[in-house]
Amino acid sequence: MAAVSLRLGDLVWGKLGRYPPWPGKIVNPPKDLKKPRGKKCFFVKFFGTEDHAWIKVEQLKPYHAHKEEMIKINKGKRFQQAVDAVEEFLRRAKGKDQTSSHNSADDKNRRNSSEERSRPNSGDEKRKLSLSEGKVKKNMGEGKKRVSSGSSERGSKSPLKRAQEQSPRKRGRPPKDEKDLTIPESSTVKGMMAGPMAAFKWQPTASEPVKDADPHFHHFLLSQTEKPAVCYQAITKKLKIWEEETGSTSIQAADSTAVNGSITPTDKKIGFLGLGLMGSGIVSNLLKMGHTVTVWNRTAEKCDLFIQEGARLGRTPAEVVSTCDITFACVSDPKAAKDLVLGPSGVLQGIRPGKCYVDMSTVDADTVTELAQVIVSRGGRFLEAPVSGNQQLSNDGMLVILAAGDRGLYEDCSSCFQAMGKTSFFLGEVGNAAKMMLIVNMVQGSFMATIAEGLTLAQVTGQSQQTLLDILNQGQLASIFLDQKCQNILQGNFKPDFYLKYIQKDLRLAIALGDAVNHPTPMAAAANEVYKRAKALDQSDNDMSAVYRAYIH
Repeated sequence: MAAVSLRLGDLVWGKLGRYPPWPGKIVNPPKDLKKPRGKKCFFVKFFGTEDHAWIKVEQLKPYHAHKEEMIKINKGKRFQQAVDAVEEFLRRAKGKDQTSSHNSADDKNRRNSSEERSRPNSGDEKRKLSLSEGKVKKNMGEGKKRVSSGSSERGSKSPLKRAQEQSPRKRGRPPKDEKDLTIPESSTVKGMMAGPMAAFKWQPTASEPVKDADPHFHHFLLSQTEKPAVCYQAITKKLKIWEEETGSTSIQAADSTAVNGSITPTDKKIGFLGLGLMGSGIVSNLLKMGHTVTVWNRTAEKCDLFIQEGARLGRTPAEVVSTCDITFACVSDPKAAKDLVLGPSGVLQGIRPGKCYVDMSTVDADTVTELAQVIVSRGGRFLEAPVSGNQQLSNDGMLVILAAGDRGLYEDCSSCFQAMGKTSFFLGEVGNAAKMMLIVNMVQGSFMATIAEGLTLAQVTGQSQQTLLDILNQGQLASIFLDQKCQNILQGNFKPDFYLKYIQKDLRLAIALGDAVNHPTPMAAAANEVYKRAKALDQSDNDMSAVYRAYIH
């Protein structure tokens, strides 16, 4: 593989984790953002989003050399919008080039005219001028050689003009932010290239582990200098208001941080019911990966954000199911799941032979079995697919999906599951996924209660809670979950990422599951009592880490 030299301002294709190659531009990072250690990387601003990230050099390709190749393998709507944004950027850049060249020619004519009037007469002066001109011509000749290895967009700008632009200005120096507005310089491909760049293979491949888990390679959301193809400013403003009032997720975060690979979206029409903390991120990633999605939510205003992003609006659950091939649902508890299917204008009224329903809610096995029976009795197909994760993982498209039921439907949902999660498991017959999900959340909820208990015990015995966290983070219990939840407690920030009332609900259902098979669950039962106390202290709508407050009252 021949080396490719990249520099500030280059247009590139950048690949982050399992996220599809995306068009971007190499820009200066923010002042307070340190460059990652290790392999060489560049800070890339991606088109069509407000996304920036450090990308390793081996995960970058020149934009123009690989444009056709990338367009063939990526068909999503958002991807096409990003490419359109690049082309618009290039058109503007070309216009600036032409204007700059015209102004440069006018300046040159004026200078020549002035030089004619003040031309020196002495022989020594003529010789000095001749030598000076010879140096300029030589430098210009070298500049032309460099231009030949660049793209056509550079050709319209003279080497002398570029040299003037690249040199520091003595007067009228633009602000640093203006660097991102300059015309991008194409990458220079070194002469030792042995074969076509298309032979380059992205790393990691889909079968390899995601290497971007390296904590030094952060993903950032920063403001763009160019207006993106899809305007997020208004959406972000609304989301900030709704987050304060309802805890609704950010569609911008979902759009910017989904990290799944090149996905060919299914041609089936997708429906989605329920736009809570989990559902909102899921829908955002489905849209980003090019799926056709119709949405419904009990609070209709939450649909507006997704309509702006290309989703269609369904007036009732029955209407969504009747107009879509596969309908997903993600609601809060068994009662909500039953009401959605069996209630007025519910899912069951839209089911007919061939229609597919996928329930992603975390409920008990009895509930999901009942729903499966009524759906199948109408000729529909049913799959349960609860998800393990939280709001942030939903936004990032990194959920873990536990599925059971119709195996063929599970396979039909492949592109959807790839868009919303990092992995999925098929667990057999209906009910198995519900049981497994409750066990997973039982462990998580009990662990959270233990973390809170440890931090309060440290406090009352005069030990530093921060030191306790530092010690835990250096030991075998170290995890993102541990660090995030402890930070919530230390900062007194209990903004919901996973509602406390829902983890308590899952603990209650897990205990009932144990009772049904005569299996003891004493740890879960003890944790459940602590969460019940936290609920009595009005912590239901806070994050699960607010269970800490049950210990300090």
